[in-house]
Amino acid sequence: MEDYNDESQPRTLYVGNLDSMVTENLIIALFGQIGEVKGCKIIHEPNNDPYCFVEFAEHSAAAAGLNAMNKRVCLGKELKVNWATSPSNAPKQDTSKHYHVFVGDLSHDVQTHQLQAAFAPFGEISDCKIIRDPQTLKSKGYGFVSFVRKVDAENAIKGMNGQWIGSRPIRTNWATRKPPAPPQKEGRTPHPMSAVQKLSYDEVYNQSSPTNCTVYCGGINNGLSQELVQQHFIQFGQIEEIRIFKDKGYAFIRYNNKEAATNAIVSVHGTDVNGCQVKCSWGKESNEGPNPAASQQYANAPAGGPGGQGFGNYYNQMGYYMGYPQQYSQMPGNYMQNAQYGYGMQGCVQGSYGQMPMGGAPGGQQYNGQQQMMGMGGYPMQQGYQTGYQQAQ
Repeated sequence: MEDYNDESQPRTLYVGNLDSMVTENLIIALFGQIGEVKGCKIIHEPNNDPYCFVEFAEHSAAAAGLNAMNKRVCLGKELKVNWATSPSNAPKQDTSKHYHVFVGDLSHDVQTHQLQAAFAPFGEISDCKIIRDPQTLKSKGYGFVSFVRKVDAENAIKGMNGQWIGSRPIRTNWATRKPPAPPQKEGRTPHPMSAVQKLSYDEVYNQSSPTNCTVYCGGINNGLSQELVQQHFIQFGQIEEIRIFKDKGYAFIRYNNKEAATNAIVSVHGTDVNGCQVKCSWGKESNEGPNPAASQQYANAPAGGPGGQGFGNYYNQMGYYMGYPQQYSQMPGNYMQNAQYGYGMQGCVQGSYGQMPMGGAPGGQQYNGQQQMMGMGGYPMQQGYQTGYQQAQ
């Protein structure tokens, strides 16, 4: 039988909705009646109610404190008591079967404890983190909150979407699960001329709307054909349409689902296709007019960037966003996904484009593309989130 007071068990409670007159001594006095309290820290933030964290000496006392103090009135306000995230030095519990909420549009000054405090009233949180740049440690503007129970995660998504944390409203949705990567096709190896940073499935997935299934593949300046494109992209899923722009060196591939398109972008970007290092990103379905000058500028960009810098540095210098050109919305073919939408939050966009059936010629059948708003964001998984998560069934 598991020891109820094992050190791996949580011993810290979150206490929210405090009156501004509440002090740490008062909290210690109240919770100290239940069990030994080792410490208390109250957090004061402008324009928000104070909240605190109470650490007990034993898990059993903390559990009793949760049951006894949740919804109890203190100085005229009903306390919201829940488990705090386990301390970083505690053994990591398996959260793979928990329910994971994506939180986007976070202010860059929001800290992990603030994010946790905002979601704590909805239920037991097993993990909470803000995704940061590994070099600068600056927030990337999104994070994840994991709940033990599905109903708590569902309520959090509904209750927190559009709510303000810090200086702006947030977006919430289910985090996405990364499907198993298909086996590497023989001959698909990184191009030797320059190193390209591997893309994150979750980050790519959440850069576009949930209905966009179109992949842009550029930089094929040698032998571009429908057969060549199909040969390199068919393994990722069912292809509905391929459009070739041979003189420009790029193509668009439309799959029947977004997961297949995402996997294709992640797997093919930066690899060798017919002796050329290719660049892959989201296409856009819209009725915007073409801009040949912008497309030529992108098609002629050096494969590895000036001086062999690699795509990351070259894109940054050229004003690109997260490895994708900001001018994609101007590309011909009316496909390019405008990167300034960020987390795939753009509103519904409707358009049409001529469809080339597989193996056929360009022609009159029209396809109406739709993109719907969805509060999702990119997610370069770290630590316990390496593979991402799927909406709970």
